Amino acid sequence: MEFRDNEAIYLQIAAFVSENILLGKWPAEQKILSVRDLAVELEVNPNTVMRSYEFLQNQGVIYNKRGLGLYVAPDGPDKVKTYRKERFIQQDLPVFFRNIYLLDIEPEDLQQWYEKFKLENYKSKLNNEDENK
Repeated sequence: MEFRDNEAIYLQIAAFVSENILLGKWPAEQKILSVRDLAVELEVNPNTVMRSYEFLQNQGVIYNKRGLGLYVAPDGPDKVKTYRKERFIQQDLPVFFRNIYLLDIEPEDLQQWYEKFKLENYKSKLNNEDENK
């Protein structure tokens, strides 16, 4: 994982965990990697991963089964979406809108690029959504 300088590492790790939940790699009620295992995988201090997990527990995304480990909450994916949508709308969307305005990009062009992006980057998730319909 490549860490960015403009955001705390524990928040970037929380975003990584959240993305795995949203992509269905770690579904609701599934056990997630231990603090130690994720720290080794990401090559960070276990205390940093612990802080990320505490943040996600406070958000209600994951929970601790005493003696068994951490699990994705039944409504964890919904809580991740709610949190990330709010953050996106408040922080990223104004910058995005400013850029498309300044660059004279039309919404129709965005729709085409977005559909292409989904096909190229998230084929497996799109296939799962089609199967669930």
